[in-house]
Amino acid sequence: MLVLGIETTCDETAAAVVERQADGSGRILSNIVRSQTDEHARFGGVVPEIAARAHVDLLDGIVASAMKEAGTGYAQLSAVAAAAGPGLIGGVIVGLTTAKAIAMVHNTPLIAVNHLEAHALTPRLTCALAFPYCLFLASGGHTQIVAVVGVGEYVRLGTTVDDAMGEAFDKVAKMLSLPYPGGPQVERAAEGGDAKRFAFPRPMLGRPDANFSLSGLKTAVRNEASRLTPLEPQDISDLCASFQAAVLESTEDRLSVGLKLFQERFGAPRALVAAGGVAANHAIRGALQDVAARAQTTLIIPPPALCTDNGAMIAWAGAERMAIGLTDTMDAPPRARWLLDANAKAPAGFANSRAAY
Repeated sequence: MLVLGIETTCDETAAAVVERQADGSGRILSNIVRSQTDEHARFGGVVPEIAARAHVDLLDGIVASAMKEAGTGYAQLSAVAAAAGPGLIGGVIVGLTTAKAIAMVHNTPLIAVNHLEAHALTPRLTCALAFPYCLFLASGGHTQIVAVVGVGEYVRLGTTVDDAMGEAFDKVAKMLSLPYPGGPQVERAAEGGDAKRFAFPRPMLGRPDANFSLSGLKTAVRNEASRLTPLEPQDISDLCASFQAAVLESTEDRLSVGLKLFQERFGAPRALVAAGGVAANHAIRGALQDVAARAQTTLIIPPPALCTDNGAMIAWAGAERMAIGLTDTMDAPPRARWLLDANAKAPAGFANSRAAY
């Protein structure tokens, strides 16, 4: 089957065409992504109104480019999939409305995809990965450990109680006056820093649950930065290195607990999968490799272009859902928040966090 996928949940406008074979394997025929980084850089973060307007301006052309690069027409599509949430509601509306219009005009099935489910299923697009496996999803809006039991079957084992991991990296970068987007800048600065100079806290270390907390660590960085003002370049590098070291140690501990919980409920995972923009951080990748080795499982990280938001992951999630007969009606709603595990409850204080969706 051929599926067109549309992604507009944040500041990437994306469309792709993916083919799913009868044996369950996948092939990307096109994957066009237009990042809005330049539009948001001067504000130090994503401005929802600017993002939504950019999606309106760009999406039709990107969909046309994806179809052309794939060498197919709308009549050949088996379905049209769009990220229906969670995300910035203005952008979600743009992508879902566009998908509905295409589906109606060409009498093609519509699939409203949970953006988090798309991340969860992406490794099955790039390799023959069987269920169940453990997903570590870390991005600007999400930090979760999830048991991926099957298509549409997800159990959240841990989440952040405040800031998402990517959000914490971005905020630390901003308080240190590093350019946007902040995550890569913090990683780059940390390479020349002394990770032992500052004794930052290791949040949630040793707890029996698999939840994360990064707000206190972020505050500790701000307090040290204020104490040292004006900051010298070496101060910034040392602060970044010490912050990143604390994140790594906390992540290793939280994931070790998450994998233990997975083992107790579902048996040995087929793999530990990492997705989201934070998975592009080389230091974090190394920490994940260590965790997987200790748990005697395989670490799988999709290619960087498929870790961040893109249309191929939406198209693939649509194909996976359609393969088991799951499609949606034209009244499928756009959602700012949409839990992957419908039975999960938000931790105290979580509702006010950017990570709440």
